[in-house]
Amino acid sequence: MDGRDLVRSVKAVGSGGAAQGLRTVRAAWRRRRTDAIGLARRGAERARVPGPVQEAVPGPGGGVVRFARAELRITVAVTGAVFWGWDGAGPEPSYALAGRCPRPDPRAALEPDKDGGWRVVAERVTVVVSRHGAVEVRTPGGVILRRDLPPRWWEPVDGGTARWMQRSEVPSDARFFGLGGRAAGPRLRDGTYRLWNTDPGQPFAPGDDPLYITMPVQMVVADAATHLVFHDTSWDGTVTLREGREGAGSGHDRAGVCEVRMDGGPLRCWVIVGTPARVLRVWASLTGAPALPPAWALGHHHARWGFGSEQEVRRIVAGYQERDLALDAVHLDIDHYDGHRVFTADRDRFPKLPSLAQELRRDGIRLVSIVDPAVKAEPGNAVYDSGSAEDAFVRDASGRIVEGVVWPGDSVYPDFTDPRVRRWWGGLYEERLGQGFSGFWHDMNEPVSFTAFGENTLPRSARHSLEGRGGDHREGHNVYALGMARAAFEGLRALVPEERPFLFSRSGWAGMQRYGGSWSGDVATGWPGLRASLSLVMGLGLCGVPYSGPDVGGFDGSPSPELYLRWFQLASYLPLFRTHASLRAGRREPWEFGDEVLEHARVALAERRRLLPYFVTLAHLARRTGAPYVRPLWWSNPENRELRDCEDAFLLGDSLLVAPVLEAGVRRRTVLLPRGRWYDTSTEVAYRGPAHVEVDAPLGRVPVFARAGAVLPVQGEDGGLALEVWAPARGRSGGGLVVPDAGDGWAEPEIERYVTRWKGRKLVIRRDGEGDGGEPARPVRLRGLGHA
Repeated sequence: MDGRDLVRSVKAVGSGGAAQGLRTVRAAWRRRRTDAIGLARRGAERARVPGPVQEAVPGPGGGVVRFARAELRITVAVTGAVFWGWDGAGPEPSYALAGRCPRPDPRAALEPDKDGGWRVVAERVTVVVSRHGAVEVRTPGGVILRRDLPPRWWEPVDGGTARWMQRSEVPSDARFFGLGGRAAGPRLRDGTYRLWNTDPGQPFAPGDDPLYITMPVQMVVADAATHLVFHDTSWDGTVTLREGREGAGSGHDRAGVCEVRMDGGPLRCWVIVGTPARVLRVWASLTGAPALPPAWALGHHHARWGFGSEQEVRRIVAGYQERDLALDAVHLDIDHYDGHRVFTADRDRFPKLPSLAQELRRDGIRLVSIVDPAVKAEPGNAVYDSGSAEDAFVRDASGRIVEGVVWPGDSVYPDFTDPRVRRWWGGLYEERLGQGFSGFWHDMNEPVSFTAFGENTLPRSARHSLEGRGGDHREGHNVYALGMARAAFEGLRALVPEERPFLFSRSGWAGMQRYGGSWSGDVATGWPGLRASLSLVMGLGLCGVPYSGPDVGGFDGSPSPELYLRWFQLASYLPLFRTHASLRAGRREPWEFGDEVLEHARVALAERRRLLPYFVTLAHLARRTGAPYVRPLWWSNPENRELRDCEDAFLLGDSLLVAPVLEAGVRRRTVLLPRGRWYDTSTEVAYRGPAHVEVDAPLGRVPVFARAGAVLPVQGEDGGLALEVWAPARGRSGGGLVVPDAGDGWAEPEIERYVTRWKGRKLVIRRDGEGDGGEPARPVRLRGLGHA
């Protein structure tokens, strides 16, 4: 190690200085020594492929195909999802699945195919297995959506975990999406993407990869159909993508290619075929319905690393109130802890947190607490002492507790893959509830340990329970944050059973939506960071995590007034709307950027408040259907190739299209509209899609379009629920869904369905099932009548 390593380590821990930097150096040496002792050298390896087919044994929903050197299990579930696993791998145990996997489809059967192969024919998909182990997924009409070539394994001669590689081909017109939170999205270009949750150590921008949430979940969109593929293993790996190319003249098509390489774990995957909406509905049925955030969590949040004291919190809140700016939650970062110790409060700077929380709650503002997994390794620290008594902390192969370095200094890490430890950790949130906190923000949970060189995480040889199966950090790393979220969610349900928990997490894995959402992490301040923010939100939504959002203004530096405002405007249409920044960054309160920005920010906040009932409805629909709030433009038209390539606009539910400004100086921009009739919500001018339209985008707003015929739930002038109806085209009908807010409990409100149609020269709006008589019980505002 040289001096540059030490400098980097000191910078990594900010104000901790040289002493903290030296701790990171020692932590790096400990990790290297631990791995050298705890991980055997791989040595020589032998390669293996399945070989020729030997026999097939039918079973429920499919069966087992045996080859000379491997066997393949295929099952089609009643939901239409297809599972296959090599070498005896079954769908369970799995951290991604919510409970048991679905029942096999009794109508699907394994039967002989041509050339010595086999196939399983189901209602929505046909799976064909060649005599050498290639697996094809086809539409019922026979169009190939995916062809997995025979896999390869590399097994250590002296025993150990096998590495494997699966190479796949997709149609030449296909586009790739997903893989968790990727800054270079939402459409994933050619390149290699790592599957290892990572704190990059500095604010990220497009092209930085991997980041905090990686998932082996791809959504592949082609003319013939959309399909989702999930390789269910949490080990470190890579996904290499190469888009295809359609031939011209006498040239041949070049298929798109996906190559998955894993350092271990089972070779098993799920494939779901259909429309994007159906794919994510089935995905949610497999991995769990998204947690429903309380209504206040869909409002505006303000966070700061560096509030410093109760007085400063009050000052900022008063600033919002004096300027008539909506505020629904205040987030306290690690500086409110006592010496950065988790589940504590600094009694000097925050002596009366419960009183502060009660005071804010009377004004409709909730307190949200950061929670890090690292526990200061200090006898006398209550969390450390109770965790030691529970034997809750991760150990190495020799049985010693693993120590790392995080904000508190030398720290230890709970093993969230142990049910007993999750119960202990979940009970600790009682202290946070007693301090008056209403929500929780999980950070540093990749997990992070600062080191002077190498990766900022635990030793790969560190041991984990893995639900009693036993294993090391190579398998436990990517699901660490998922286990932490589960511990908190289940603990809060037990502690406050009458309220829905509110959690969001920097890191996670497939299925994390069961416990809450995410935010984009430490995005770099700048126009590229603004664009990356939208990419991450859309990518996570297509992986089944509908609730997410960025730090407005970026995590570092001081954004220009224009950049801050454009970021603020974008975030006002995203599920998690939060301002936040680094301790060393410029301020993020709207009034810090001048009077003009303040007035425009007030307009954006007012519109967010007006649309809050729509966000509540989208949250309920996400829970019931898996559909994200923020959707790509191709959501309802995946066969439109131009829409598949559009990355600077999005659909908010079914009814709104938002075209944010993502570049400096733009005051007019071109918007790609999907098919149908769309109204500019500012001018009520109607446009017919598909089309490119050029519209004004002044500094005070971004272009937003409403779908003709849409019925939007909005906040009325009296603060109650009202309906905003956009006129359908003459001779056509429309409609929309409304889910009233039922409070923060577990009650499931009834979905209200409204339809609109022309009756002569009159536009009729009625609630479905109530006939044509009478007006809806809720106030109605008609829009677009002059251009219908």
